[in-house]
Amino acid sequence: MRRIVILTGAGVSADSGLGTFRDKGGLWSRYDLSEVATPEGFARNPAAVHDFYNLRRANALDAAPNAAHVALARLQAARDGVTLVTQNIDDLHERGGSGAVIHMHGQVTRALCNACGARWDAPRVMAPGDACPACGAAATRPDVVWFGEVPYHMERIAGALASCDLFVAIGTSGEVYPAAGFVEEAARFGAETLEINLEPSAPGRFDRVIGGPAVEAVPDWVDEVLGT
Repeated sequence: MRRIVILTGAGVSADSGLGTFRDKGGLWSRYDLSEVATPEGFARNPAAVHDFYNLRRANALDAAPNAAHVALARLQAARDGVTLVTQNIDDLHERGGSGAVIHMHGQVTRALCNACGARWDAPRVMAPGDACPACGAAATRPDVVWFGEVPYHMERIAGALASCDLFVAIGTSGEVYPAAGFVEEAARFGAETLEINLEPSAPGRFDRVIGGPAVEAVPDWVDEVLGT
């Protein structure tokens, strides 16, 4: 039984209406990332950061999983040894049927206390004065990884990369580290590598490339793997 590690990025959720960093006119293009996606920006203006993530949370909650999410859940259900890692902070993989999703950049539907480290399900709208349910401090923030912070679950991801037989990157530019180094890390341990992307990355990085939107390419690839 082949052990598969799948890394998904914004391209998987694009057909659900969630924009990528590079979308012209999208949510990201209208904000200075240093102000809304860094610890320093939050310290300067927590209200502005909460407003930004309230928009992102509403966008994610109002979206629906697409055929790519559903296909990956189908693969997980049919095969043991499939590890699903996502850079996305939405919950569309879970709502598409996947379990045990590793959210390396956190989840916009979760909240984190800067004072005591408690975590809980975030309300639809968060504000700087919200009290932590554990310690009462007004120090709550979205439970997402900002620029300059260490992604979550890196030891677990490293272990999966070291033992997998196939690494698949879906809908991610492969330009932001540490995720950008996953393909080389998996290959170093002998894994085959596959990229499924609307716009393939640099030639030669992957053993195989499947071009096209995730909503079409991922179900076809899952059918291929499962022989259906």
